[in-house]
Amino acid sequence: MERNYPKVYVTPKAEKSIRGGHPWVYAEEITEIKGEFENGGLVDVYSHKSKFLGTGYINNNSKIRVRIFSRNANEKFDRAFYERRVRYALEYRKTVMAEDFSCCRLIFGEADQFPGFTVDKFNDILVTQVLSLGVEKIKDMLYEILAEELEKMGEKISAIYERNDVKIRELEGMEQYKGFWSKFGEAAGVTEITENGIKFTVDYVNGQKTGFFLDQKYNRTAIRRIAKGRTVLDCFTHTGAFALNAAAAGAKLVNAVDISADAIEMTKNNAKLNGLTENMQFTCANVFDLLTELYKSGNSPYDFIILDPPAFTKSKSTVKDAFRGYKEINLKAMRLLKRGSYLATCSCSHFMTESLFKKMLHEAAADADVSLRQIEQRQQSPDHPILWNVPETDYLKFFIFQVV
Repeated sequence: MERNYPKVYVTPKAEKSIRGGHPWVYAEEITEIKGEFENGGLVDVYSHKSKFLGTGYINNNSKIRVRIFSRNANEKFDRAFYERRVRYALEYRKTVMAEDFSCCRLIFGEADQFPGFTVDKFNDILVTQVLSLGVEKIKDMLYEILAEELEKMGEKISAIYERNDVKIRELEGMEQYKGFWSKFGEAAGVTEITENGIKFTVDYVNGQKTGFFLDQKYNRTAIRRIAKGRTVLDCFTHTGAFALNAAAAGAKLVNAVDISADAIEMTKNNAKLNGLTENMQFTCANVFDLLTELYKSGNSPYDFIILDPPAFTKSKSTVKDAFRGYKEINLKAMRLLKRGSYLATCSCSHFMTESLFKKMLHEAAADADVSLRQIEQRQQSPDHPILWNVPETDYLKFFIFQVV
C-alpha cells in the first residue's frame, strides 16, 4: 500500500522505545522530517534505517512531537478504522465492568490507542477531555461514533459535555474551554449515579476532572469489610465516596474531611441522598493540620484512617516534594492509630511510582515505630486499563494495612 504521509525519522533510542511499545516520540528524538505536515495531522515514523515504525499525530507545539496510535503499515485511517477502535474499547468495558458499565471510563487515552482522549460515562451523559491536537481535529467524528456504537448496545446518550478546561491544552497549542457539544442537546450539568449501591450527585460541569473519580470504584468496596463497626476518618473526602462506603458498611462513625467547603457540602448532600447522615460527621479542614491536632490531643477516637489525597506531583521535578508530603500524612496517620487499627492509603500520581510509594511507607512506619501488616494491594479499576509498555497508564497505588 502506498503511503502518502510525511515521514518522520527518529534516533535509534526512539526506535528502541517505539519497538518496545511506547507510543511517544519527543522533539529531540527526531532526526529528519520529509514532506509538508500540518500540526495535528498524520505522519509515518521511520527508523534511521528507513524501517516503518508506526503512524501518529504530529504537533510542533508539543514536547511529545508525535503520538503513535497505529503500527500497521496497511491501515487506512478512515471512519471505519475509528469505528473499530471505539467498538473495541466499548466491548472491553462491557466485558470487564459488566453491571458497572453504566458509569465507567469508556476511553482511557493511550491505553485505548486514542492519544490524550478521555471519555467517562455517567448513565446517559458522556464527559470528555481532549489533550492532543490530533484527536481535537477528529473529535466530532469520534463523538458521533461513540453515540452510535453505544446506541447499538442499548445505551442512549442524551448529552456530551467537554471538560477541556485544563492548562495542558495550551501547551499543545489549543485553547481551554468547556461546554456541551453542540450537535447534542444540553442537560442539567448535574446527574445522579449509583456506584456500589450508593447514590452520588455528579457535578460534571464544575467538579474536579470529569466530576467523579471512577478509578477507585472497587477500592471503595474493599474498605467496607474493614470499616464495619469502626470509627473512620476519611481524609481528602472530595465527594464522600470512601466515607459513604464506610458508613453503608456499618461503621460506628465516619468523619469526612476536606479543605474544600464545596466538597464538604456535596458530601453532606450525598449522605442525605443515601440516608446515611446519622453516623456521619463532616469537617472542613486542612488534613495535615487536623492529623497534627488529633495526635497532640492524645485521645483520637479513630481506628481506621483512609488517605486518598490528590496527586502531590504531576512531574518528575516535584517528586521529592511529593515524597515528603505523602510521608507526612502517612506518618501522622500511623502515629495517630493505636496498634491493631487500620490504614488505607494511596497515591494517584504516575510519577510517585510503586517502589517510591513503598519506600515512603517503610520510612513513615519506621519513624512512627510501627509495623505494617498488609491486607491488600490494589490498583485502578479495569476501565482504566494498564498498558504494560506504557508506564504512564499505571498510576494508582492503593494499600490497606493493619498497624501493629
